[in-house]
Amino acid sequence: MKNLWDAAEAGKCTTDLELRVYSSRLLGRDDTLVLHGGGNTSMKVKERNVAGEEEEILYVKGSGWDLETIEVNGFAPVRLAPLLKLAQLETLSDPQMVNELATNVTRTGAPSPSVETILHAVIPHKFVDHTHADAVLAITNTGDGEARIREIYGDDVVIVPYVMPGFELAKVCAKKFSAEAKPSTIGMVLLKHGVFSFGATAEESYGRMIALVERAESYLKQQGAWDLPVAEKPVAPKSVRLELAALRYDVASAAGSPVVLSTHSEAKFLAFAQGGNVREVSQRGPATPDHILRTKRLPLLGRDVKAYAAGYREYFSRNASRIKEAKTMLDPAPRIILDPEFGLATVGRSAKEAGIARDLYSHTIDVISRAEALGGYHVLSEQELFQFEYWDLEQAKLRRAGKQPVFAGEIALVTGAASGIGKACVEALLKRGAAVAGLDLDPQVATTAGSRSDFLGLQCDITSEDAITRALESAVRTYGGLDMLILNAGVFPASRPVEALSLEEWRKVFAVNVDANLTLMRECYPLLKLAPGGGRVVVIGSKNVAAPGPGAAAYSASKAALTQLARVAALEWGRANIRVNILHPNAVFDTAIWTDEVLRARAESYGLSVEAYKKNNILRTEVRSTDVAELAAELCGPTYAKTTGAQIPVDGGNERVI
Repeated sequence: MKNLWDAAEAGKCTTDLELRVYSSRLLGRDDTLVLHGGGNTSMKVKERNVAGEEEEILYVKGSGWDLETIEVNGFAPVRLAPLLKLAQLETLSDPQMVNELATNVTRTGAPSPSVETILHAVIPHKFVDHTHADAVLAITNTGDGEARIREIYGDDVVIVPYVMPGFELAKVCAKKFSAEAKPSTIGMVLLKHGVFSFGATAEESYGRMIALVERAESYLKQQGAWDLPVAEKPVAPKSVRLELAALRYDVASAAGSPVVLSTHSEAKFLAFAQGGNVREVSQRGPATPDHILRTKRLPLLGRDVKAYAAGYREYFSRNASRIKEAKTMLDPAPRIILDPEFGLATVGRSAKEAGIARDLYSHTIDVISRAEALGGYHVLSEQELFQFEYWDLEQAKLRRAGKQPVFAGEIALVTGAASGIGKACVEALLKRGAAVAGLDLDPQVATTAGSRSDFLGLQCDITSEDAITRALESAVRTYGGLDMLILNAGVFPASRPVEALSLEEWRKVFAVNVDANLTLMRECYPLLKLAPGGGRVVVIGSKNVAAPGPGAAAYSASKAALTQLARVAALEWGRANIRVNILHPNAVFDTAIWTDEVLRARAESYGLSVEAYKKNNILRTEVRSTDVAELAAELCGPTYAKTTGAQIPVDGGNERVI
């Protein structure tokens, strides 16, 4: 642990709420404390209402906000007095609690208060911090966790047994705090849940959190339970893309929708997946119940998805029968997969979801390994975990969940992705929820879509079969398979009459425009066959196929050959539920091949201005890269689900084609 408080930075804050934001972000910056929306913070302050009356307000982290990036508006202002009255009730259902919290928020448009709002209210300190610190969990998640916590902290913390978050937890904490807190008490440990700290200032509460967790870390080091296992022998990389695509297909079948499946073969994950006790320790449950919503209760060991799904259904039936309220079963597909060959695979409806699952399970491995070194990893009972997984508040979130993007869980590969039509295709597919791998000879492809988890930019010479297979391996290891292939990369050589066209130049054009696409189609075919919703291919052809121009023999002939290749593929691949369609754009001037000089020269040759030349078609409209990309994306969507082998012009209308 490192105390990151910077007096100069803190000095820029002009209010206690701004200091609350600052210290919350310090906590959120450390992933051993909180991850992806975990943890919460609060502050109590006196304010005057519109009637001029002074009332005490609790500012508590709003639901959906992340501590690392929280802002002033991320805190919900709630009247404190009603919260303290609620804490005195004998019972309060979750729907009632949510309603009471909402009706006591003082600002329209504020986020929903945390489900632990009443708990923050009953702690009699101005600033309160709550994290799920790995080091503390590694100690509490042991058979004698309570005794160890007492040994480490003494009267410095109040110890609370596990209770479901919400009203009941607030009541238990209030009772324990009232009975056991001493003047020296600076925190509270919730067994198998997390740790609280508090203080009169943001700096004091934050500093106490860091100090409490540092003491847990020091204890683990003293007990020889700090260092993590490492893989004894690194596994030599081999091609697993077809195996991963088949695994993804099985997971998607169990989930009932496409998924992203991301693999992680770092030494840490291989060591855990190959460990002699993995079959035992991994099947005990998550480090804290919060994780179950992202990782499910148990990981899949190996690749038998059907058996896992059957086991999950049995788990649901076994526990749902003990509860009066009807529950809607979540999909039975795994979110975490451990395999000795590739290490760890994580699953989500998006690359972001899969990434969150990866982060959570990475920290779970740390907790498991350290708890085992302390004498044994222990978690909550199956029934307690089921209760959290099927908590009314979480079920309500599912009912409120909006419609998924059209390409949620799907993966696309785009060639020539660094600029022009290819870059526009990347943007169109990302906008529709796909994860996208982009290939280009230009190294700038790595940043085509900025830095985001759902885009993988790979420099690749598509005329090299080895480079293509390496790129596909990387794409599938990152996202799990392939659903859509956009063949866009191509070259347009300088104008040359047939009598001056060398065989060398002819072959260079065909190498990129035809041969490379044949290799891509051949290598992608077995992946597209395993697309949960059926494979889709869109080939970017050219107007020159129907209406070639003088001086463009190599380009026109190569695009015609590519079109014929695509037509044959449409005939052959239909039985594998793969659709292949072709777009024929023309005069798309916002691409790399059209410089200002070339545009002016071409326009002058027709006796037109540049603007008139751009719109020299029947509709008198300019065709842009985004126009082509939007249609390419739509061809992959449900509107064209029954179309294959089509050739569609995107040219504003050309009299030679029509």
